[in-house]
Amino acid sequence: MDFRILDASAFYAGVPFRSSEDCYTTSSVYDEIKHIKKNHDALGTLLETNRLKIREPSEESTKSAIKAAKDTGDFPQLSKQDMSVIALCIETKGEIITDDFAISNVAKNLELKISPIMTKGITDVGKWVHYCPGCRTNHSSGTECPACGTPLKRKLLKD
Repeated sequence: MDFRILDASAFYAGVPFRSSEDCYTTSSVYDEIKHIKKNHDALGTLLETNRLKIREPSEESTKSAIKAAKDTGDFPQLSKQDMSVIALCIETKGEIITDDFAISNVAKNLELKISPIMTKGITDVGKWVHYCPGCRTNHSSGTECPACGTPLKRKLLKD
């Protein structure tokens, strides 16, 4: 069975309020978006009618998501909520509804289904590398070049 898994941007865009499909999210994403005052009653209705389900990913799925995010170099850009959405998608083989580039990049590298909301979605998929524009060296992480002290930049190495 396919699951639609919503990140916070899907709620801000109104996805679950315009759809008759069942949706899933995690408690950390729900905690992030439940302050939406104008839709608070609508959120309650979605939960009461079981069209929105809150589900936690397993520890194993969470570890897989963290490893994948570190492998692509997106980990520093991803919140706990973002990681929970990726982990839930790994576990359920669902479809993530998001416009977040980092979530999309990790998910596409894992060959998970992604649907954008208000954008065309990402076209370039790859792994991030940190590089020094001063001495032109690549680094796995960091903010400053260990050789010359220049602030590091990031670029996507496309697959």
